[in-house]
Amino acid sequence: MLYSQKVLDHFHNPHNHGEISSPSASAQVGNPVCGDIIKFDLEIGQRPKDDGSNESYIKDVKFQTMGCAAAISVSSVMTDMVIGQSLEQASQVSFEDIVKELDGLPPIKIHCAQLARECLLKAIEHYEESQ
Repeated sequence: MLYSQKVLDHFHNPHNHGEISSPSASAQVGNPVCGDIIKFDLEIGQRPKDDGSNESYIKDVKFQTMGCAAAISVSSVMTDMVIGQSLEQASQVSFEDIVKELDGLPPIKIHCAQLARECLLKAIEHYEESQ
């Protein structure tokens, strides 16, 4: 199975790995078939919008992943993609966007990107439900 250099870089040197001590929201998802487990902790901030209202945005995100190289890499790159994004913008990141950012994944590993997206959406949903 061939991985892109970006996948290997994120696997060997994952970005934003760890935990947030008091997260605004957390979520964990798993794939019972392959055994991958992804957990995201979000720190949500507020910032002014042009119209004078405030919007929620991802101030920080950390991940913990137990799984294959692809699962770790998609978690790492997704955190890079969503830090600083509004919750609305972050919710629009697709699994295809993640795969593209990594210069591709083997077809058998695409589910890892879907799992990371599912986890992020679940964490955002948990945050919005708590407000």
